[in-house]
Amino acid sequence: MIKNKGTKPYVRPVIKKISFGDTVKFKNEHMKTPAVKALEGLSVSDLTDRFGSPLYVVSEGTLRRSFREVAQAFTRRYPRTIIAYSYKTNYLSGICALFHSEGAWAEVVSGFEYEIARRLGMDGPSILFNGPYKKPEEMKRAFLEGASVHLDSFDELKMAGEVAASIGRKVNVGVRVNMQLNYPAWDKFGFSYERGEAFEACRQIKKHRYLQLSGLHCHAGTYIIDLGIYRRVIENLTDLSLDIQKELGREVEYLDIGGGYPSGNSLHTQLMPGYTIAPPMEQYAETVCSVLNGKLRSFTKAPRLILEPGRSVVDEGMHLLTKVVSVKERQNGNRAVIVDAGIHLLPVSAYYRYEMSSNRDSTPTTEDVDVYGALCMQIDVLRKSVRLPVAQAGDILTIHKVGAYNFTQSMQFIYPRPAVVLLHDGRAEILRRRETYEDIKGPEAIPARLLTYAAKPKR
Repeated sequence: MIKNKGTKPYVRPVIKKISFGDTVKFKNEHMKTPAVKALEGLSVSDLTDRFGSPLYVVSEGTLRRSFREVAQAFTRRYPRTIIAYSYKTNYLSGICALFHSEGAWAEVVSGFEYEIARRLGMDGPSILFNGPYKKPEEMKRAFLEGASVHLDSFDELKMAGEVAASIGRKVNVGVRVNMQLNYPAWDKFGFSYERGEAFEACRQIKKHRYLQLSGLHCHAGTYIIDLGIYRRVIENLTDLSLDIQKELGREVEYLDIGGGYPSGNSLHTQLMPGYTIAPPMEQYAETVCSVLNGKLRSFTKAPRLILEPGRSVVDEGMHLLTKVVSVKERQNGNRAVIVDAGIHLLPVSAYYRYEMSSNRDSTPTTEDVDVYGALCMQIDVLRKSVRLPVAQAGDILTIHKVGAYNFTQSMQFIYPRPAVVLLHDGRAEILRRRETYEDIKGPEAIPARLLTYAAKPKR
């Protein structure tokens, strides 16, 4: 066959997504992406120059404002409200101490978190000890120090009785209740309300020589935007407590409705931004407190109402600064922006579509890009399709509202973890210094027999 010398080799066409802002017709109506050059009046460039990049940045003012919003919404409607901050959401000691200065109790789910609370000066009666796994020695310490221990299973109820008997005195315990409220139901934890397990647990506590029921607890899930779930939680808890009062002769001292309140962040599955979907805290407070206030006459003594917020009070107050290290053209036509952070510092990006801003001013040539981290892994994707000004190496991106679960689930992987700073009154103060080689490798040991395999010069 004679080949046509003029035929060019086939090249697969590239289809590139463009927005109306890139078209000639709307070139002056491009989507604005406001530059973030400073946080709390401090230049992001100066912060990264001083403390390194990447860098976690915490706003003290935002944390206090978020906490007060929750506390005031509920205490205005039900004065006997206690706010217990959820440590697992972000247990940086400086953040926990800040919330305690606002009057928060500590809600912990491990002996490790319990130790953090005690070292921060929290006394036992101001600590709620939750979670499905408590070691006997941890439970004993909590009992001796007067903490509220919420029992999670019949096995744990048995252990609590044995621990209490070993110290020879009666101790207060709470019961965690699970309910069929959402799909999938959060029924890994606690005793079933519908099957009568919760009441049976209370009955067994009533019969025990060394145990005394003090409260009921229910945590229905996370990022709950359905107010009806909280309505059913408080309705069921009040009904159960009144049954206990009537049939077991025991007054429940508090009703703990847990956390699960959302922040303004957006899930990947949401079409609309999270801040447009999540109800304001005032609506959560009105939903819960109206039910409780409506049933107060049935109680011998009004119970305390306890909340355990985490995400809703800490998410907005923390950001991650990261520098652009390179920009690449991809085969599909999209540009890839590589930054010096990674998913090891932002693990919750698997669920949330975090807002990002550049310190570069917006121009008519803004574009949708994919933001990748610095880890040597293809899955290290911080955000798909985010609109930014045309990026260049050296730009600083601010990833907004990362306070919930990212730090506590972060890990040392390939790179040491970065510093964390607190912004207050125009100053940046260290909350956690950047990790060093010794922080990471210090706990390790090498068996002596392996030391002989140290690298030797080749002959």
